[in-house]
Amino acid sequence: MAILGIIAFVGLLAAIYAPQYWVGHTMRRHSEHRPDFPGTGGEMAQHLVERFDLSGVGVEATDAGDHYDPVARVVRLSQENYNGANLTAVAVAAHEVGHALQHHRGERGLALRQSLASFAMTTDKIASVFFIAAPVLALLLRAPIAFLGMAVIGIGLLSVRILVHLVTLPVEYDASFNKALPILREGGYLGDEDLAGARSVLKAAALTYVAGALMSLLNLARWVRILR
Repeated sequence: MAILGIIAFVGLLAAIYAPQYWVGHTMRRHSEHRPDFPGTGGEMAQHLVERFDLSGVGVEATDAGDHYDPVARVVRLSQENYNGANLTAVAVAAHEVGHALQHHRGERGLALRQSLASFAMTTDKIASVFFIAAPVLALLLRAPIAFLGMAVIGIGLLSVRILVHLVTLPVEYDASFNKALPILREGGYLGDEDLAGARSVLKAAALTYVAGALMSLLNLARWVRILR
């Protein structure tokens, strides 16, 4: 039984961290400087913003990771991708502009994700209060059922974060394969020999949130195990 438990634990860790490792490995594999590229990821993003007439959308470098901020209406790229002239930088720039296109066109998926993400920030904070208060309340009331009730509510609130990730996945897929890849292919920005690499990078960009979803599930499972 002990061996089976260890195997199950190792399998769980592999399932959680393998996607994260693959995403990082894919991004690094295609981040070698390309002297034949006419510009950087930041310049590509700015070009696409102008090409699609996304008025009011800015492009800037950040230390907070690649993302599109629909509130500020800014495409933010990591320093490496903003300043880099390589396949990863160009593909990620197109992916994030894909989100800006979703916003510009009023697509429901992005709007739903944004609403749920804001809601999840609140529920995460409330959940932490419930988990801290549950044992104190149970001790004061001398009622284990009070502890269980508050713990269940806390777990339910944490589940909102998982829902955010589930909603995010199709939004990310759309930004990669219905927006960025056609832009790169049909716009002639990449040759046929680079499109396969760009597809891998875009797949990695779309699957970034899979690792986040699995980590949220692990966190939720940990709380359930503690409260059993």
